[in-house]
Amino acid sequence: MLTIAAMACATPVLAQAPAEPAPAAQPAETAATQARIVKLNAYVALLNRTLRASESIERYESWVRNMKSGPTGKESIVYGLYSLYDVSGEIEKAKAATTAEPAMPELDAAIPAYIAAYEALAPVVTEADGYYERQDYKDDKMAGGKALHARLAPAAAAYTAERAKVDKLFAAEKEKADEAELALIEQTQGRKARWHVANVMVRARHVVDLFPNENKPVVDMPVFEAAILTYAAAVKDMDAYSAANPNSFFVFESRPRSFLGKLREFRDKLQKAKGDARKGAGRDLTWLVNDYNTMVSTSESATQFAK
Repeated sequence: MLTIAAMACATPVLAQAPAEPAPAAQPAETAATQARIVKLNAYVALLNRTLRASESIERYESWVRNMKSGPTGKESIVYGLYSLYDVSGEIEKAKAATTAEPAMPELDAAIPAYIAAYEALAPVVTEADGYYERQDYKDDKMAGGKALHARLAPAAAAYTAERAKVDKLFAAEKEKADEAELALIEQTQGRKARWHVANVMVRARHVVDLFPNENKPVVDMPVFEAAILTYAAAVKDMDAYSAANPNSFFVFESRPRSFLGKLREFRDKLQKAKGDARKGAGRDLTWLVNDYNTMVSTSESATQFAK
């Protein structure tokens, strides 16, 4: 099975917007960009925190095997599910964000439906988690598990469908926000260190978004190659700036080019497999995702200390 660690359904976290509201004297585009980031931060906090439900469903599916018929009581291994996190605060903020400016009509409309699907699923997952944690199925011959499955399966399917819809809509809005933020940085600071860090991370995320997964194991190679070439150009530009301006990127400097080298190795394997990650290339995904996540965390420090 293909797995992409925590990135299977995860949405990359946005850089936090300033806590204070934009002063009235700031250009309108600055305030608009900050408002967009604040709003998307509320959404991404919800999506990241509720990702635990997706992971719990995947764990359940890994041993139940047949989601139509459910558990039989004859399984050799019973993993149960993962317990969920308290997301009440994230839900409250996301609901408030749906009416905040700037309007994002499709995403704003999809968030309440996603929350409703999550809230319908969560209590069933919690009940099932307790049932399997206590190993009640050993005494009732899985009668409780079968009854829970009748409620869990449709709730999980509804949640998964809403999650996929929201992830797609969020990605589109996130891309708009990324480009707006890049333009704002260039306008206010020029193409200096902070701009190069942001540019490299935007282009890296575009590549990561094209990684194969369980539902789409075959990569569109021309699109993937184009994304890598765009990322490579951003890395080359950053390296040129670094050479002319030493010590501009704190501990971040070498990570983008190292990631690029590994991406090219991964691309070459995919090309031999005609884009099908199931033919061996998928084993590299975990390491690539770990490297990307490290880039995300170090890019935050690089931005803080950049000149």
